[in-house]
Amino acid sequence: MPSQSTHPRTRRTRRTRLAALAVATASCATYAVALTGTAHAATVAIHDIQGTTRISPYKGQAVTDVAGIVTAVRTTGSSKGFWIQDPDPDDDPATSEGIFVYTGSAPKVAVGDAVAVSGTVSEYVVSTGNQSLTEISKPTVTVVSSGNAVPAATVIDAKSVPDAYSPAGDSAAGNSVNGLPLQPSTYALDRYESLEGMSVRIGSSRVVTASNAYDELWVTVKPHENRTARGGSLYRSYDDQNTGRLQVMALNTSQEFPTADVGDTLTGTTEGPLDFNSYGGYTIAASAIGAVEAGGLQREVTKKQSAHQLAVATYNVENLDPTDDTFADHANAIVHNLQSPDIVSLEEIQDNNGAKDDGTVAADRTMGKLIDAIVAAGGPRYDWRSIDPANDEDGGEPGGNIRQVFLFNPERVSFTDRAGGDATTAVGVTTVGGKARLTASPGRIDPTNTAWKDSRKPLAGEFVFRGKTVFVIANHLNSKGGDYALTSQYQPVPRSSETQRHAQATVVNTFVKSLHAAQKDADVIALGDMNDFEFSDTTKILEGDGELYSGIKSLPKKERYTYDYQGNSQVLDQILVSPSIRRGGFSYDSVHINSEFHDQISDHDPQVLRFHP
Repeated sequence: MPSQSTHPRTRRTRRTRLAALAVATASCATYAVALTGTAHAATVAIHDIQGTTRISPYKGQAVTDVAGIVTAVRTTGSSKGFWIQDPDPDDDPATSEGIFVYTGSAPKVAVGDAVAVSGTVSEYVVSTGNQSLTEISKPTVTVVSSGNAVPAATVIDAKSVPDAYSPAGDSAAGNSVNGLPLQPSTYALDRYESLEGMSVRIGSSRVVTASNAYDELWVTVKPHENRTARGGSLYRSYDDQNTGRLQVMALNTSQEFPTADVGDTLTGTTEGPLDFNSYGGYTIAASAIGAVEAGGLQREVTKKQSAHQLAVATYNVENLDPTDDTFADHANAIVHNLQSPDIVSLEEIQDNNGAKDDGTVAADRTMGKLIDAIVAAGGPRYDWRSIDPANDEDGGEPGGNIRQVFLFNPERVSFTDRAGGDATTAVGVTTVGGKARLTASPGRIDPTNTAWKDSRKPLAGEFVFRGKTVFVIANHLNSKGGDYALTSQYQPVPRSSETQRHAQATVVNTFVKSLHAAQKDADVIALGDMNDFEFSDTTKILEGDGELYSGIKSLPKKERYTYDYQGNSQVLDQILVSPSIRRGGFSYDSVHINSEFHDQISDHDPQVLRFHP
């Protein structure tokens, strides 16, 4: 027999009376969905079903006459149903008093209805590795009475959420936390799990990820937790997950949802059941949403390089193809916010027909449209170099053939063209007159190495600025797609995608070593969307034994971010420099124009490096 909460017999007797009342009440409304296996259904309370771990002790079992008050009803979207909560809670803080009832179609209940629900206890998981949502599926629902007061919402605030994120998982269960007893006063994930399905409330809270097209935003209930210089929450290490983060979504898609940027405040009260959304973790399915008080965040403008400074930037333009309507916006960003850098490494330039998968790999139309837009915005007429990938061999959106492109201002810098580079030919390094040179420019670094399977190959090029050669390596390393979420059932969270990034970083570092072997003081820059943090092992491998240094680490910690994901401001884009550049001094700027804003034209912030070669 599954373990039960305190005084189960007393509660079971009360619910049996409630079930009998439901049958005897002639005025009650009922509806049902086919239910199987109910012959031995158990009559239990909600907190019995939720139990003291993440997995219900009644998983897969039929339950009958589960009593509660309807607190919210979801009538739109793919997960239609309603939440019920027990107005008579037990005294165990680990057991939730609320649960979701999945109906599959618009529910026929209303907030305030007292109901008795029979059905099957399920643990719903959207994708492998995620935690599950405990729910009752295939329900038969009896409405006993209507117009009842709903249980008071539990307040979630800075005092009620622990600073520690999660316990370590059970090693005997593959590091899963599913079977561990919840410790809501010790771990934030346990605290949220102990409230799963219950009506919760937050007060005025700082917005830490802007609203998006899916009517989602993230707030923090901890006002001062790792606050960035502009109002986000900084992701500082794998052990510091910013426990105050919560996603807010509208309960129903028909609701009006506020527009908000990072640093704004969601004022007043936001209230609704605490759902578990496998795409965002613990989420307030808000029936009441506070108002937005603007924080006044403005897009940044970097400093213009001097005549003797070389300005080098990296910018992920998010699957740019000729059908997009963002060319003028990107051009304005490059000209005005980035101050027309001399060299720009562009990531995610798609081919001439975007995601149409017909064998097209050329991107001259994409680049021509961007260059014309830059001129129209008042910038220089840039030139560009790249190498078309083999069709559908570089990952990204199928048919899109994303690649890195060197954009450069020929009035300020020249590109050294050296024939021989193509999609599968590896660029090498030679020494001529005591100076390093590439065997092909542009050229791809070891493109047939298995480290680059279904991923973008790095692009190397030689540039000359005021008579000095600078080697630039444009990168777009393996994405984090497929990694488990921070709210995964496995803790610490495994990071499977970094295995390939580590192999890629090793290849890049080896190439940089070959440049330095040919010329000890060669100026080398490796930049791009590294898809990993400045404190990650990927970055450590790129830096090697001092061959490179990640320039973003020269910034104050509160300014080290290029991307904002699920309430964490974090680093994905980096510019790494060789010792010669570091010794000579440089300035670095993470130019925040996208990641914090609801109307972003890319999900990445560009980075700019200025130095004297």
